[in-house]
Amino acid sequence: MTLTRRDFLKLATNTVLGLGGALTIGGLLRFFGYAADPPPPAEYNIGPAKDLPARTSVVIPSIPAYVRHNENDYTAFSLKCTHLGCTVEKKGDSFECPCHGSRYDNNGGLTRGPATRRLKELRVEENENGDLIVYVG
Repeated sequence: MTLTRRDFLKLATNTVLGLGGALTIGGLLRFFGYAADPPPPAEYNIGPAKDLPARTSVVIPSIPAYVRHNENDYTAFSLKCTHLGCTVEKKGDSFECPCHGSRYDNNGGLTRGPATRRLKELRVEENENGDLIVYVG
């Protein structure tokens, strides 16, 4: 049996269409089977309260947050810039966004834009084991 030109073109067209359909179905299955990353934790245990004596502070890059132990309590704020979410860096007694130059004072207050809001305050509590818990949610 000889393959005519018409039969060859029909076979080639059907093969290309079949492969295209298979790739499309494979892509759709992969898209619908995608497992999103789990959400970040809403609370972080940063260790024993005794490790942060009064009038000291610490930057915790894993959150990212700045935690300070005042005379009677703990305060904390997020180190995510309120402009576009870059992580701000400690520069002396202030914080600066390396992306667009926003500046914040040592209490998280905005001193220079383009951000329009202060850094987000976070809740800090000491649990029954004496560990400090920072709540970001």
